[in-house]
This record gives sequence, structure tokens and C-alpha cells, in this order.
Amino acid sequence: MDLNNLKPAEGAVHKEGKRVGRGEGSGKGGTSTRGHKGAKSRSGYSKKIGFEGGQMPLQRRVPKFGFKNINRKEYKGVNLGKLQELVEKGAVKGEVTLDTLIDNGLAHKNDLVKILGDGELKASLKISVHKFTASAKAAIEAAGGEAINL
Repeated sequence: MDLNNLKPAEGAVHKEGKRVGRGEGSGKGGTSTRGHKGAKSRSGYSKKIGFEGGQMPLQRRVPKFGFKNINRKEYKGVNLGKLQELVEKGAVKGEVTLDTLIDNGLAHKNDLVKILGDGELKASLKISVHKFTASAKAAIEAAGGEAINL
């Protein structure tokens, strides 16, 4: 180790940021590196999201399209095959209600439930949910069950 290769330990020296607005002699006085006039030179300036310097912003140039029905109802679909799996596991005996589906993780408490006709139902079940497809209702009644709308 010699005097020509002495240096402080790693992380011991922190480089200070530029000190602006501390007089003309510092080289960064006057406008404090902000330039002259304009929004960015003022205190309290913050650019709005999507601002393009006065040019018409993209979200206003691009046309809106489509239709959102505010009265739309979203239904959680449950297939007949899933109900048959529950019967085979022994989770369901003869009656399927909304609470049964919630307990088995097929729906949440605020969901509207619709039974769909995919899969095969062999067990005779009394099912009471919000909606049924025509094929599901036919399959349930063919298996000797009952479909009840809530």
C-alpha cells in the first residue's frame, strides 16, 4: 500500500447531490438549473397523467366504441359433471343448494349460479339455484331429479 493508491473503504464516501440555488458563484444559482419560464420552472409543478405538452392526448384522440350494459348480470357456471363428482365423493346426498355449492368451493356467497349441461348426471338430485340451461334442466329431470329456480 502506497500513498498513491490510498482510497476510502467501499461505501464510506457518499457523493453529494448538486446544490442548486446557492448563489451565482456556484454555477447553479439564478434559475437553479430549471431554465427560464414555463410550467416546469415553477414550484408546485406536476405533470398530469397522459399530458402531451398541449397536444391533444392519445386518450382523447382515439374514438370510444362499444356498449356496457349497466344492468348486466354475471352468472357463475357450474356443469353437471361437477355435481356428479360431488355425489361420487359423498359431499352431496340428495339436495343441492347454493350453500352446498359455496361449501364445496364452486361458488362464492354473492354469486348468481347457473347450472350448465356439460357432463353426465346419473344421480337423482333436487337442485335449487338461480338459473338452468335447457339441456341441464332436461338432464336433471331425465335422471329423476328436480330443477328449482330461486
